[in-house]
Amino acid sequence: MAGTTDITGAMDTADATGGSGSGAGGGTRVQIFEVSTLYGAATLAAALDAGLFGPWHRTRRVLLVSNNAEVPETASRLDGMRGWHRLAARFDRVIDWNDAIRPHHPSTWGPAGRDCPLWERMFRASWGLGDGPVDLVVESVHVSPARALASIFAGASVHVYADGLMSYGPTREKLPQALACRVQRLLHLDLVPGLTPLLLTEYGVPSELVPNGVFRSVLDELDDAAGGDDGLDAELDPDGEGMPTAVLLGQYLAALGILTADEEEALHERMLRGAAAAGHRTVLFKPHPTAPARYSRVLEKAAADTGVRLVVPKRPMLAETVFRRCRPKLVVGCFSTALLTASALYGVPVARVGTGPLLDRLTPYQNSNRVPLTLVDALVPDLEAPGEGKGPRGEVVTESAEAVRRAEPLVRAVGYCMQAERYPALRAEAEEWLAARLDDTTVRYFKRRRLTALGLPGGLAPGLVRRLPGSDHALRAARRVRRAAAARARGK
Repeated sequence: MAGTTDITGAMDTADATGGSGSGAGGGTRVQIFEVSTLYGAATLAAALDAGLFGPWHRTRRVLLVSNNAEVPETASRLDGMRGWHRLAARFDRVIDWNDAIRPHHPSTWGPAGRDCPLWERMFRASWGLGDGPVDLVVESVHVSPARALASIFAGASVHVYADGLMSYGPTREKLPQALACRVQRLLHLDLVPGLTPLLLTEYGVPSELVPNGVFRSVLDELDDAAGGDDGLDAELDPDGEGMPTAVLLGQYLAALGILTADEEEALHERMLRGAAAAGHRTVLFKPHPTAPARYSRVLEKAAADTGVRLVVPKRPMLAETVFRRCRPKLVVGCFSTALLTASALYGVPVARVGTGPLLDRLTPYQNSNRVPLTLVDALVPDLEAPGEGKGPRGEVVTESAEAVRRAEPLVRAVGYCMQAERYPALRAEAEEWLAARLDDTTVRYFKRRRLTALGLPGGLAPGLVRRLPGSDHALRAARRVRRAAAARARGK
């Protein structure tokens, strides 16, 4: 991996501080919790409160904070966010991973294989871990910093926690067997009640729920930490005219290359106009923390055109803080995890905008955002669909048990098409679903070329593919023509 460093000098410093037996004591089990977001830290706090990591007195718990922003120095620090001290108090020590590996970036750095034992020895000494067993609790085992930590602490058991919708999709990359056999479980929130995660199941990794009630209590604790913060309430109701009744969720999809900046601005405008059509006169736009300020300015014009009062908080806060403080009657987004958090934890009706075209544009088909996008498209009502009266008002997804029941085989079929080689046991189930349910409505979740390549219902018949002039060359040419036509259509 990139960014390796000669750590001989650092090892000398570590030895001077007391060696690998200092701090925690020889036999104490150490649990290292890696986190990069406040939402993730709240998930870990809930897991601890629910007793999912055993008794406090038998372990030493270290919170390892990683700032994975492209330019960490310009991003908001977790320790400066409201309520952070409440979460940090659950751990024996908090360590800044960026400082530990400076000047390298947490998302790209990893140790050279031969240096891993030296790094482990240094970190055990400088962090006071002792020489006892280590458990790693990480966000994503496929990439650094989790991958780097797993390499350094080569004997540690690994627990993965997922705080979003990607846990319901397939594993993105094949894990080395030496790492896969160390993964003990997947901890996840029950954002789609009754839906079983697909992530890591090919390695026999069981999933375990972080109870929604405990997680909600932690979120409430974060909000309570603000106490009587008049400034916070002023952010949400700056004119004193009442809290917003609809919340719009920004995701900054342009940063992921899914939309252009102009397209994302237009998407936000559609959200606002849809909320206005549904009868909401005061709307709050919660931008993504890294989104440009001009997104808010475009919405201001749309709000003026529709006669809607627009509120845009100036300081970063969790969407869940907004849900609790404002108690909105509708939450609108594209495919943000917070849509289903609003439904599952707060019972707020939700609605989506713009998911259909994204299903077609998301590339490659294996893109990890495909399952979150599919779930929201399948479960959440379309804000712009024809409705009665003043327009759609959304619904509480958690009350749609039948919709969730129908979504599971769809998600498994999509997951198989994304990573067929790793989930061969899902083939028969995918074939059955496609043969019975593939129609003009559900075809948007699949690509014909993908179905053809896998020999699944809905793809071109093998005999027809073989008879095509030039076969593979003809198919590639046809794809280029379709892409060019689609690009021209979007440019009109």
